Amino acid sequence: MGDVKAATPVTFKRVLLKISGEALMGDQGFGLHPPTVERIAAEVEKVHQLGVEICMVIGGGNIFRGLQGSAQGMERTTADYMGMIATVMNALAMQSSLESRGIHSRVITAIRMDEVAEPYIRRRAVRHLEKKRVCIFAAGTGNPYFTTDTAATLRANEMSCEAIFMGKNGVDGVYDKDPRKHEDAKRYESVSYDEVLTRNLKVMDASAIALARDNSKPIYVFSLDEPGGFCGILRGEGAYTRVHA
Repeated sequence: MGDVKAATPVTFKRVLLKISGEALMGDQGFGLHPPTVERIAAEVEKVHQLGVEICMVIGGGNIFRGLQGSAQGMERTTADYMGMIATVMNALAMQSSLESRGIHSRVITAIRMDEVAEPYIRRRAVRHLEKKRVCIFAAGTGNPYFTTDTAATLRANEMSCEAIFMGKNGVDGVYDKDPRKHEDAKRYESVSYDEVLTRNLKVMDASAIALARDNSKPIYVFSLDEPGGFCGILRGEGAYTRVHA
């Protein structure tokens, strides 16, 4: 693993936190692990207390992954919609945990399900952020064939977020190869969008990286396993990789 160095403090007014669905299942092989959801909500709370406006996008791979369903013979569009619904379940779990901490939040979906969440209306979502509510965007972009990585980058641009924070499991940044399999893996302090694409570094899918590059949206990749990691970056603490132009 790479050396942990103190970084220069960064100051943002509004950010987007992207985490995978697998991040919510803890040591389980499937589903939601409530103590893990609570731990991540506590990380969000620390950043919220700094006055930062927070958007979130959570994957659904802990419940259902459309691409895997398609690979097993399911029609791709149907599988992707099932994956979108899984992200709504995760978003509702996170909302419940945040509100138990006194943090007002809104689950906002790209597919209408008015009984449980708000439909995505950009100006309304911006107003929620201005009122210091955490906006949890669910159901991806509302379209099959697009990942939650792409949805995260899209929403970050639409909400005028200043950066995207990618919380990873067991990895504290971007490496030249998997540090869980290779002891000599090198962690990048910073890396360009183009390097991520040409070297096929595992940050986001190519469409999401290209969208971030085209809109000059920096991406901070850090470990969700480190307590205070999300807040620590804002304080100039801990290890992370910055993806930028």
